[in-house]
Amino acid sequence: MNLSDLVLGCLSSLILIIMVLVGVAFLTLFERKVLGYVQFRKGPNKVSITGVMQPFCDAIKLFSKEQVTPFSSNYYPYYFSPIFSLFLSLILWLVMPYFTNMYSFDLGVLFLLCCMSVSVYSIMISGWSSNSKYSVLGGLRSVAQTISYEVSMVIIFLFFLTLIESFGLSDFCKYQTHWCFVFISFPLSLIWLIISLAETSRTPFDFSEGESELVSGFNVEYGSGGFALIFMAEYASILFMSMLFGLMFLGANLYSLFFYMEVIFISYLIILIRGTLPRLRYDKLMMMAWKSFLPVSLNYLIFIIMIKFFIYLLLL
Repeated sequence: MNLSDLVLGCLSSLILIIMVLVGVAFLTLFERKVLGYVQFRKGPNKVSITGVMQPFCDAIKLFSKEQVTPFSSNYYPYYFSPIFSLFLSLILWLVMPYFTNMYSFDLGVLFLLCCMSVSVYSIMISGWSSNSKYSVLGGLRSVAQTISYEVSMVIIFLFFLTLIESFGLSDFCKYQTHWCFVFISFPLSLIWLIISLAETSRTPFDFSEGESELVSGFNVEYGSGGFALIFMAEYASILFMSMLFGLMFLGANLYSLFFYMEVIFISYLIILIRGTLPRLRYDKLMMMAWKSFLPVSLNYLIFIIMIKFFIYLLLL
């Protein structure tokens, strides 16, 4: 790799991260508008034209406030865990199979799973380092929830990896040129949508941020910049999970406008679920993960393995 390639790669990554953060800003505005109309009100509509500049005003307000650190907290983990959380949310975007093929490589799915698994540690450290009972409970809930749903998520990934026989995300685009995987795995697409809600701690799975009993959960001691970073990481994950849903199930043509309309529609569904569904009971959440999703995803995986096995026998 020469210097020009390195400079071009860094510049492309910087542009991508800036675009993702702008997308996160407008996703927050979109959510507030949708929730407003769900509740028969307008939402933000005073700043600029129909409230377009509201996210940027919120960002200026949050980052210009004083950073308050709790006296009994563990300072360095408390300070750096929101930064680490946002870093993990943004680094996931770099392995998507774009036209420039920046960091897309043959083992992209494994890298993706590693980053998504590590992201739960930032929530756990945020809750623990705040040295508050409420934040520790929120962090513990999030860890248990994420571990439970990541098992089914990995098995769904294994189903597709067995189907396409590759660990590269670019092969999802290649094998969906003429037809979409959603036609052969519609139940898995619904399970993946619910897992996306659980992974991003969205309603009805927002146990780590249960306002009614945990006073905002693991981020209760965060304010100003720290809260903004956690908030940005959550919404970047929502956008990424929506894009991953489109990549895995809905055709995966990253060069067409229709694909990004699908991503917006999935994000809209996630927001709409927040406006319509109440929070689930915690034991029902765990029962759904281990007794419903795990058997279905395992049956799909065993089914595709058996089909592949018989095809290889026939070819021999």
